Amino acid sequence: MSDGRLPVRRRWIGWTVGVLLSLLLIAIGWVCIRGIGAVNDLQQVAKGASQLKSSIAAGDLEGTKPLAKSIAHNAESARSLTSDPVWHAFGALPWIGPNFSAVSEIAEIADDVSADALTPLLDVAADFDLASLGFAGGAIDLEPFAEIAGPLGTADTALSAAQLHARRIDADATLPPLADAIRTMRSSVTEAATVVGSLHGAAVLLPTMLGGEGPRNYVLAMQNNAELRSSGGIIGSIALLHAEGGRITLQSQASTRDFPPLDTAPPLSDSTIALFEDRPGRYLQNITSIPDFSEAGAAIAARWEGRFGGTVDGVIAVDAVVAKHLIAATGDLTLGPFTATPENVTDILLSEIYAAVPDPAVQDEIFAQAAGALFGAALSGGDPRALIGALATSAEEGRIRIWSAHDGEEAVLAGSALGGTIPTDSVDATYVGVLMNDTTGGKMDFYTRASISTSVGSCQGTPTTQVRVTWTNTAPADAATSLPPYVTADGFYGVPAGTVRTLIAVYGPEGATPSRIDRDGAEEGVQTAMIGDRSAVQHEVSLAPGESTTISVEFQGTGAGERLTEVRHTPLIHTPDTTREPLRCAS
Repeated sequence: MSDGRLPVRRRWIGWTVGVLLSLLLIAIGWVCIRGIGAVNDLQQVAKGASQLKSSIAAGDLEGTKPLAKSIAHNAESARSLTSDPVWHAFGALPWIGPNFSAVSEIAEIADDVSADALTPLLDVAADFDLASLGFAGGAIDLEPFAEIAGPLGTADTALSAAQLHARRIDADATLPPLADAIRTMRSSVTEAATVVGSLHGAAVLLPTMLGGEGPRNYVLAMQNNAELRSSGGIIGSIALLHAEGGRITLQSQASTRDFPPLDTAPPLSDSTIALFEDRPGRYLQNITSIPDFSEAGAAIAARWEGRFGGTVDGVIAVDAVVAKHLIAATGDLTLGPFTATPENVTDILLSEIYAAVPDPAVQDEIFAQAAGALFGAALSGGDPRALIGALATSAEEGRIRIWSAHDGEEAVLAGSALGGTIPTDSVDATYVGVLMNDTTGGKMDFYTRASISTSVGSCQGTPTTQVRVTWTNTAPADAATSLPPYVTADGFYGVPAGTVRTLIAVYGPEGATPSRIDRDGAEEGVQTAMIGDRSAVQHEVSLAPGESTTISVEFQGTGAGERLTEVRHTPLIHTPDTTREPLRCAS
């Protein structure tokens, strides 16, 4: 009986295998056809987005309507083609699956952005001409902001969600061409989210912050990145702005020499004291060493009020590189003996001025002139769209920090990039950070360069995050004699001329603790502190011209090992290379 059944069973098995192979082939064919269609749709979305950006930049709002309609159609089509059960089944396969999932997620992001962000943005663009912001003459029309706050909020929410969604896609798990496309898409979404987020924040905050409900006074602190502090650089010049009814005026300017050191420092946070002792409280120049700008801004306001009286409603700190972005929007400026352009203004303000103008008092006058000239040009002659772009770029780079003395406004600012606060970890992002503070006493950080790498994963079953910082002094070999004494500090603070001495603090994820610390492979003494729930490790590094060093800190435990780990760092003149490397566990 078994002999008779065997051929039947074989035929049944053969038929079943044949059916399964046929179904698999059909599924593969189905996925390929739909994949080709989805990729074509997404290519059309990218092409349309580029054309849309050009149309908006040219002010051709009528031309945006058919482009937006085409983008929406292609994005919806791509999402439909990559959302059926067969496609999702292929996304669950090993090795090849992440590629299917990534295409599906890109299509979903494109559709969400098109439906939930593009439409309200175009409505705003159609009803609200950026030129009507009224920058000319120093006044800004505040009334339209109430009308655009709602649509911008809708677009901001959609783009923020899209940005988080894009970050969750593991580009490293996909094939190289797709990985490149994911990173390009992620960069574009981040850029859009930053700009729209800044515009939304402005629409919410500007009516009151610019004196729509009563006059306001703000301290403007210019930071010099050639002498680094946590939030950018030492305060080089300082001014008072007055805002009333949308009109902004420059009330007065001061030098740091107008703020002699205090005999006793005001109260400072435990983390600030642990890292920098009481110096940020006693010296105005050092206040921006404070890692969290919500603390630093309040301290700057108190120093101004203590010296000049009155009430300060907020503090705006900008670094010298912001001038580069603003001049690109306002046009060239004359600063003392210099003609500043986007290409040379950073070199002028952070290097050339010290050789051409050796008197520190005259240098301060030129820095004050630069601040006033940029401020005046921005309010009187700049293209609003170009100015918004320049400010958005500066904000994205962390070069603008704002603190408000008004609790409601500060709550909004603290939750944005403009607030300069230490970020909070979440399921969507874990943060590590690197803070640089100069102790050379000169302006040698014009010659410093940094690179930062992170590694995440698990070592011996323990979640692990590693942070490596390479710090280099690129000054010429003869810096001790070829650079001005004001730049090298000429050994005044015990640092040989030409050498750079820097405090480099590395903080880890919330809850994680340092498990291994070394510099160039060897252990050395360090300072430790807690910044909120974050452990921080600080090295003091001295480098002669041409020297380089690498600091490595490994954090383990709660919060460590997360793939979505981002790096925050002190804004430098030259933005550091930031990379992700494979995790190397100690043996």
